[in-house]
Amino acid sequence: MKHLLILSLIILFSSCSSKTDTNQNDFIKDYLERLENSKTYLILVAQEMPEDKYVFKASPESMSFAEHLMHIAWAMDWHSQTLLGGRKARDWDTDLELKVDNKSKKEMIATINKTFNQTLKLISEFDITKLNDRLDYLGLERSKRQIFLLLADHISHHRGQMIVYLRLNGLKPPRYVLYQ
Repeated sequence: MKHLLILSLIILFSSCSSKTDTNQNDFIKDYLERLENSKTYLILVAQEMPEDKYVFKASPESMSFAEHLMHIAWAMDWHSQTLLGGRKARDWDTDLELKVDNKSKKEMIATINKTFNQTLKLISEFDITKLNDRLDYLGLERSKRQIFLLLADHISHHRGQMIVYLRLNGLKPPRYVLYQ
């Protein structure tokens, strides 16, 4: 009887672990689909704004359209490569790769595309056993799963502002790409 109980417990715990791994893998799969669609939509938004309007700001203290785009790239790199991937953070003062700098519209779109692709690669290879690992997020303790969600929220937040900038310039935003 004792052996039967132990065997039953082993089977029970094995099935729970397997189900958890499946749920974690589903989370990553769903997240990758969402991020691919987010990339598609952001690039459509970026392409819609004429290059001469990339300097447009809704107010003097606001970021420009271009600054929003490159801010998304910078934050995506920090959330994914640094917080999720463990790479040392870029130096904001000296690293110009993910800043507006003197980039053309075409160069900024290529940069955001490259940053999304690097993020998608990192996430597709992410070790799901680390989703519940905790880290410091600007003074708050957060799980890596929360970092995934924060990244998606951040992209949506700034893309939404860019869509408003299109409207303020009399432009119709591209049709919404579902599952953002």
